[in-house]
Amino acid sequence: MKHGSPCSRRRAEQRLPPHSCALFEKGPHGDQIASGLLPDHGGRMATARSPCNPQSTVDLGAQYITRTPHYAKKHQSFYDELLAHGILKPLTSPIEGMVMKEGDCNFVAPQGLSSIVKHYLEESGAEVSFRHRVTQINLRNGKWEVSKETGSPERFDIVVLTMPVPQILQLRGDIANLISECQRQQLESVRYSSRYALGLFYEAGTKIDVPWAGQYITSNPCTRFISIDNKKRNIESSEVGPSLVVHTTVPFAVSYLEHSTEDVRELIYQQLESVLPGLPQPVVTKCQKWRYSQVDLKKKTGKSSCRYNLKLDTLHSHLALYNYSFKRNNSGAPGWRSRLSVRLQPGHDLAVCEFEPRV
Repeated sequence: MKHGSPCSRRRAEQRLPPHSCALFEKGPHGDQIASGLLPDHGGRMATARSPCNPQSTVDLGAQYITRTPHYAKKHQSFYDELLAHGILKPLTSPIEGMVMKEGDCNFVAPQGLSSIVKHYLEESGAEVSFRHRVTQINLRNGKWEVSKETGSPERFDIVVLTMPVPQILQLRGDIANLISECQRQQLESVRYSSRYALGLFYEAGTKIDVPWAGQYITSNPCTRFISIDNKKRNIESSEVGPSLVVHTTVPFAVSYLEHSTEDVRELIYQQLESVLPGLPQPVVTKCQKWRYSQVDLKKKTGKSSCRYNLKLDTLHSHLALYNYSFKRNNSGAPGWRSRLSVRLQPGHDLAVCEFEPRV
């Protein structure tokens, strides 16, 4: 989940002393702008829209939300709110090959998973800036100065970084000196898997004749998961064409990680046709590379676990590093789990809800 949005929302809920909140996102990128496929807010919960019909959408990252019994009690108010607003609905469509644990409950977002992020941002009043890549963070007169590739530096009282670990380690400035050698070694030991996602949009009236809304594939070297997105969300309409997303296997993505998007798009589509022969011709496609898809729990260095929970004061007051790689995922299935707690000032803890988006 995009941590900045719930963080902003909780600040507003707890009525902390007035201050502005800014959220920087490095996307959308040039290829997305050129194709007209501008994703909503959300990072790995991104939802792409067809330039032919904005009502036709596809989730390119996380596919559904899993609520475990533990978090059903702990975060009941969050789920109640999202369900009451129609932002989440129970997943009732068949997903072949899904691994379910006793007590788990799955949800989908009818308007795409990015609608969860947008809901929290709208509630918080945070200012969101796209196409801003943070390059440096320095301490200036008790405030954090954030520099970006373009534009003037900005100063903040509190900074929360939620990008993947390798991108945190690429940051320049005082932040690099605040990370101890031990912490750096721990962070460098985090290993990620990679995937590609290919979204396909179809004309209204197109039929994709399969008995399922989603399917996990185990017998194809390229294709790992397929979802008929509008069917998965129960929003099929005669006026809006269907959309489909296919996620690749990790070995395939690793093999073609540095290849051009156009070449990879064609390879994924060829493999998809072998899994679903006779698939209609899409009107628009969108290929997304997830270089840092999920933390690979199988890859470890030395005796240390590949996930770390770095507390706020580990680096410096009012500077927090946090993302899904710092919290152990016990789901046993592909997915992200994230949680964040930040102390703004004495007596004010900013705790953020935890979801488990699944691919």
